[in-house]
Amino acid sequence: MSQQAHGSFDVTLTPSGKPDERDGSALGAMTLAKVFHGDLDGTSAGTMLTASSTATPGSAAYVAVERFEGTLGGRKGAFALVHRGVMSAAGRDLSITIVPDSGSGDLKGISGTLTIDIRDGKHFYDLSYALP
Repeated sequence: MSQQAHGSFDVTLTPSGKPDERDGSALGAMTLAKVFHGDLDGTSAGTMLTASSTATPGSAAYVAVERFEGTLGGRKGAFALVHRGVMSAAGRDLSITIVPDSGSGDLKGISGTLTIDIRDGKHFYDLSYALP
């Protein structure tokens, strides 16, 4: 049975060196740190790899992995998330999934997906998940 968790998060992206820009694209790497509020309460840390067009602002892609540690609905533990995002003028395609078997503590066995909505510069999440 799927459960829902909602809330907001603050994110800090820190570039890992200077992007490699050439031949119309830029490749970069960043560390990410998040603080989650709401049903998901805790922090996460991870790494993001990016590719963007130097000719068309807003056209980009990224992959990332992060580890959340904290509580979900009062259950304490951790789990990892994997991201895949592609953005262009036509829209965005974003997939964020809990890494299978990455849950620990009271979150052991967790599975699910997370969506992100950015409104007025603020980040919001919806987590659809299942626990054994």
